[in-house]
Amino acid sequence: MSYLNRANGYAPTGNVNSEPDLVQRPRFTNKVEVSLIDWMGRDGDIVNAARVSTKGAASLGMNEGARGLISYLMRNRHGTPFEHGAMKFLVTAPLFVWREHHRHRIGFSYNEESGRYKQLDPVFYVPEFARTQEGKPGHYKMTDSPGDLTALMEHELEYIATYAYESYDKMLKAGIAREVARMCLPVNIVSSCYVTCNPRSLMHFLGLRNAGEAQHEIRAVAQQYEAHFARLYPETHKAFIEGGRVAP
Repeated sequence: MSYLNRANGYAPTGNVNSEPDLVQRPRFTNKVEVSLIDWMGRDGDIVNAARVSTKGAASLGMNEGARGLISYLMRNRHGTPFEHGAMKFLVTAPLFVWREHHRHRIGFSYNEESGRYKQLDPVFYVPEFARTQEGKPGHYKMTDSPGDLTALMEHELEYIATYAYESYDKMLKAGIAREVARMCLPVNIVSSCYVTCNPRSLMHFLGLRNAGEAQHEIRAVAQQYEAHFARLYPETHKAFIEGGRVAP
């Protein structure tokens, strides 16, 4: 029995006798979403921040010399000019992604929806494919495994999410505090968070999380970040790539 209606994206199928009677039916998704909300600064602001040490308030603007300066700064690990900018994102991802994302603290600010103050929505992440794992910690090889393993994974994740949310809903209706009732929810429940960072901190994130060893779901977040970063700071992003994707 599968609750996932893939033909319509996500949403559980109709009534089944063994399904709980919930006011809100669980919904399932295999996507993470990143939206750019606001930003400040361009490549020229990085150049100006670097030049103030020798030119005072004089501005070069973006010319060939400025492009060369960005490459020089990146190559020689002069990092502070890359902190003069900001990007604010709204990110929707499963809870287990936030456990990894919150490890990036320097240059990042977070405000996440709170299970203490609101009833969490019944939206749960289910990967498109199951994965098999070989190797040892730090050197795992992950392989997508469509077919029977994916069907098993979908059934079990959808089953546990549906009944976990039933328990959560039941406790809330009985008057149990939200901060206690949420303890029964699995780590694939989806949560939204505002994330603000500067270009330097984002490059550090991208160097680690948009890499082959990163878990698929946080890499999906990083890939969307990087697309926005490349558009807003094209010369900085180019220098980052040419420098081996190492943050200054």
